[in-house]
Amino acid sequence: MRVLDPLISAWSSVVAHKLRSFLTVLGIVIGVAAVIALLAIGRGAQDEIVATIESLGANLVQIQPRAGAGTGLAAHTLTLEDAEAIKQQVPHIAAVAPVYQTAGQIIAGQENTSAMVLGTNSDYRIAYSFDVASGAFFSDYDYTRASRVIVLGSSVAEDLFGETDPVGQTIRLNGTIMRVIGVLQEKGATFNSPDNSVFIPLTAMQQTAYQQRTPRGEHIVNMIAVSVAEKGYAAQVTGEITDLLRTRHRLAPDAADDFRIMSTEQIAAQVSEAMTIMTMFLGAIAAISLLVGGIGVMNIMLVSVLERTREIGIRKALGAKERDIWTQFLIEAALLALTGGAIGIAVGYGIASGVGYFVEEITPVVTPDVVMLAVTVSVSIGLFFGFYPAWQASRLNPIDALRAE
Repeated sequence: MRVLDPLISAWSSVVAHKLRSFLTVLGIVIGVAAVIALLAIGRGAQDEIVATIESLGANLVQIQPRAGAGTGLAAHTLTLEDAEAIKQQVPHIAAVAPVYQTAGQIIAGQENTSAMVLGTNSDYRIAYSFDVASGAFFSDYDYTRASRVIVLGSSVAEDLFGETDPVGQTIRLNGTIMRVIGVLQEKGATFNSPDNSVFIPLTAMQQTAYQQRTPRGEHIVNMIAVSVAEKGYAAQVTGEITDLLRTRHRLAPDAADDFRIMSTEQIAAQVSEAMTIMTMFLGAIAAISLLVGGIGVMNIMLVSVLERTREIGIRKALGAKERDIWTQFLIEAALLALTGGAIGIAVGYGIASGVGYFVEEITPVVTPDVVMLAVTVSVSIGLFFGFYPAWQASRLNPIDALRAE
């Protein structure tokens, strides 16, 4: 039982001064709760953003023209022929989708709406992992024949047809009659959402609308989407595409690329790294309140030493060693910090869960490493800030302590 005596004595002292102990614990609770809540919310937001990026296509690589030097305007440097060369010459590729986009006015009966019109091929759905809710996406056969068929985004379909299934219906796109063959699954308000777009074969767009050409007669496109066959090959594919396009565009060795390439793997990694830094920064700000709580522990322990001077003198006169006095006060400080840490974890988890309940887009993530960090930091703060008061108590002269009022 002698081993537990310091702990029992420390607990008795804490209970004997309930208000003082409560205020001390409160500072630790606020600090730990803030750290837990902010880290959990930050990690939840990070996971959500990364998941949104990956929803574009887990192995997607996007190639776009680079803005003209000093103009801020996109240059017309990518062509349909570039896309065909990539598909034929670059290994580890599952799909290549050239894209030419323009605005369009769509009329269906008495209803009309405007939407972004994307001319592409059947690989587009594969590259972006789009699901079809009704009908089908156009096929290679439709692309080869330049069939006048169209696939609607979910919002466009709802604006034009309401609850009616539009598959099989005819619509007028910029004056050209098109047959609806499919409706895409709703994606919601995400980056590059197809909900407000329509898709037609690029070959049909070339016949029904003016498409710019390069001086060499190649068909200009706004973007080329590439789906990498296996995860992990994105860097290799990006490098080979870069070499191929520089050769095709006849760029000098010291000239900058007239295109830019970005994979979802790279975007997700960069965003994840930035969010991790931001989350840790928020956690560090919240940890300042832990420092304030630690100062509160030291302050209360110094007051406790002053109030219990005679008690310390009596204990030392009865044979208590400096180590015994030092241990008792240090345990008392650690006990206050540990109690505050445990309550703070529960409060922080509650706050994070509340945010997740009211903000559906974020699912806070409370991981064991964060909990362990909070507990370790709170106890360490108790020991650190409790050391000086405990040392001061252990150094009291028993005669002077007994004379104290």
